[in-house]
Amino acid sequence: MAKVLKLLAHPYRLKIVDILDREKAVPVHTLTQQLRQPQALVSNHLRKMLQAGLVARERRGKEVWYSVGDRRSLTILNCMRAKKGVA
Repeated sequence: MAKVLKLLAHPYRLKIVDILDREKAVPVHTLTQQLRQPQALVSNHLRKMLQAGLVARERRGKEVWYSVGDRRSLTILNCMRAKKGVA
C-alpha cells in the first residue's frame, strides 16, 4: 500500500489517474497535451504506474492507450476528493 500511495503522491501521476478516471482510456499524446509535459516525462510516470498495476496499456495501431489498471485505486482518490470537498 505504501508503494501505491507514494506513486499517487506525485502531482503528475495523480493527475494522470484523474484524467484516466474521467476519460476511461487515452493515448499518450493526449496525456502529454493535458499535462503540458514532454512525452518522455509522461512515459516515465506511466512506466512506474504500470509496474505497480495502477494503469493498464493497450496498443491500438501505432498508439499506446492507457487506462486505470486497478479500479480500487480510484476508491482512495474518491475518499480524498470527498474529504477535500471536491467532486
